[in-house]
Amino acid sequence: MGLVCDLTNKNCKPCEGGVPPLTQPEIDEMMKQLEGWQQHEQTIGKTYPFKNYYQTIAFVNAVAWMTHREDHHPDLKVGYNSCAVEYSTHAISGLSENDFICAAKIDALFKI
Repeated sequence: MGLVCDLTNKNCKPCEGGVPPLTQPEIDEMMKQLEGWQQHEQTIGKTYPFKNYYQTIAFVNAVAWMTHREDHHPDLKVGYNSCAVEYSTHAISGLSENDFICAAKIDALFKI
């Protein structure tokens, strides 16, 4: 669990491309630091359940606030009682540490 804290204490670095995406062994190591996230090719994703629409939207707004501060935005699919979050670093057509930092921070928001 201490590893997740390490990710939540980091901040995203600007990524305009020109750096390679993480390798599969690097992704595998980063995935160990997240709970319930799944890798689908060059993305990671997780669906968060809620009791109602209000809780879902409150979570979406919290995610929007945090990701705006990090300047690293996920794709969100919002339903009545769930929100699916998907990350990929489009500038490098793959996964970067930023994706994992934000994933860990979203998990922390969900636990509030």
